[in-house]
Amino acid sequence: MSNWSIEEAERVYGVSQWGGGYFQIGENGNVHITPVPEDPSIRIDFNSVIEDIRKEGVQFPVVVRFHDILRSQVAGLNKAFRKSITEAEYQGEYQGVYPVKVNQMREVVEEIVDAGKPYNYGLEAGSKAELLTVLAMNTNEESLTILNGYKDDEVMRLALLGRKLGRKVVVVVEKFTELLLLVKVAKELDIDPIIGVRSKMTVKGRGKWESSGGERAKFGLTITEIINAARYLEEQGMAHCLKLLHFHIGSQLTDIRAVKEAVTEGARIYADLHKMGFALDYVDVGGGLGIDYDGSNSTNESSRNYSMQEYVADVVYGMKEMCDLEGVPHPHLVSESGRAITAHHSCVITEIVGEIKSNAADMDTSAKEGEHFFLKNIRELAETFDEQENMHEVYNDASQYKEQALDAFKLRVIPLEELAKIETLYWQIMGRLQTWYRKEEYVPEELQELDYSLSSQYLCNFSVFQSAADTWAIDQLLPVVPLTRMNEEPTVNCSLVDITCDSDGKIDQFTIGREITDVLPMHPLKRDEPYYVGLFLTGAYQDVMGDMHNLFGRLNEVHIYSYDDDPEDFYIEEVVKGSSVEDVLNVMQYNPRAMASDVKRLIDRHVWDGKLNPREGVRWTDFYEKCLSGYTYLKQ
Repeated sequence: MSNWSIEEAERVYGVSQWGGGYFQIGENGNVHITPVPEDPSIRIDFNSVIEDIRKEGVQFPVVVRFHDILRSQVAGLNKAFRKSITEAEYQGEYQGVYPVKVNQMREVVEEIVDAGKPYNYGLEAGSKAELLTVLAMNTNEESLTILNGYKDDEVMRLALLGRKLGRKVVVVVEKFTELLLLVKVAKELDIDPIIGVRSKMTVKGRGKWESSGGERAKFGLTITEIINAARYLEEQGMAHCLKLLHFHIGSQLTDIRAVKEAVTEGARIYADLHKMGFALDYVDVGGGLGIDYDGSNSTNESSRNYSMQEYVADVVYGMKEMCDLEGVPHPHLVSESGRAITAHHSCVITEIVGEIKSNAADMDTSAKEGEHFFLKNIRELAETFDEQENMHEVYNDASQYKEQALDAFKLRVIPLEELAKIETLYWQIMGRLQTWYRKEEYVPEELQELDYSLSSQYLCNFSVFQSAADTWAIDQLLPVVPLTRMNEEPTVNCSLVDITCDSDGKIDQFTIGREITDVLPMHPLKRDEPYYVGLFLTGAYQDVMGDMHNLFGRLNEVHIYSYDDDPEDFYIEEVVKGSSVEDVLNVMQYNPRAMASDVKRLIDRHVWDGKLNPREGVRWTDFYEKCLSGYTYLKQ
């Protein structure tokens, strides 16, 4: 009898560890969502979400956005800063900004802006298009608009347009020549800019994004350049425009010590600039507030060893301590914590549409007269398996027989059918070896690899390159869990593969407990019963960084809001249709209408030639046009 339990499911999938208080495993074995942690009575069963999506006629795969989670994260970050500022008796305020590059989707930015109104929470832009967006979206005159990234004349003029409209647009200088351009344009337009300088910090973060800091960082000014910039502004009569010091040492800081070190260094720079006569008002600590993707609460690349409140406290107290020592005013604090704001609110739901298994095929392996001795040898090994004493030797012998048989086949010594029988017997032996070694205390490394060799590949109806680009590009870990049946023991070890024609379209890194594994236990597929898995924490970057590899486009989106009076505690507020085939073809500069006309002409020609009857021609024409207007993913 199985000892499987919800507690064991939690150990394997770690939902409460990476879920940030928003996701749990319910007693019914389904993933549950608590979108408003302060009100645990609102609890959404993910299976109910799936059922409602199907009732709406929305085709999978889909992106599901929980807007209450977005609002909760915005409020949580601002409240954390207010709490630490009050406790520390810090004299400045917190004015955070959301960096739109993390997720530029309109619905996401609108929700963040609305949730941030009580806190004067602003926006950050890092490109011309983002600045145009932010100028239209961020209408709160009390909030900040931070402009990072490289800039040309047009970008400078757009920033100064914001100043003309009464917005607090801060132009952060990334290189000295930008300052020269900004001063020139500002004098031409007779507009006082708000200027920030980005420091190229000596402190480096840890993990995948550590190159954001250090002397070889892409952005920022050296200490010498910062001093020269301040002096230049003084010479131009614009020293009063220098208001902000900015630094950023990484997008996902795994170790709180890096935060402490960066704040200390940044505070020291701010203090000395202030004592030199440059009365800065703000210190922007950049991004870096990490997400615990693997649930380990550690310094792993996909984790963090601190909480949001601990991060905030170290920023506030670190800045206060240095400023008090130096005898300078406490600056207003700014952070650009996009990943922490958006990651949890979005997930991808995809259906498993098939199973790929190395040892799935089977055939009759009974003896026949005249068969090759390679086949006889491996059959004898299979038949005497239970009598064997050295299982490592069994593994070696079976592997050798299989390799020899393949060589013999290439040399035309054995026929295809005998090779297939040898392959079948080989996988039968490997399966029995796997069962045997699971009971043993010591297992040779070669045999341990059988878990991967014998594991399944579950075929998912989505594109890794579109929906989880970082898992392919930088080996980012994202939590993957079945959305239902977690009260049943998962007996199929598997990795996930997508439907692209690319061998890199796979997810084969998972966490079980604190260990990274290449397979994840899943449940056996049932005929006529859909099996859905969720790819979580995709709200930061994954939503917007995907490409159209194999012409798979954006996913359908479903926007969820909690509603306590609803029997299911939620409602679908909006469905945003994903890319059609026409949409992706247009992006690639095809003309779908012309393509449809070309195919229709071909069909008409076959009708005229008598190869198709007229009714067939109409049906095929309609079918082609229907496919052009349809979803790019498999239709189940």
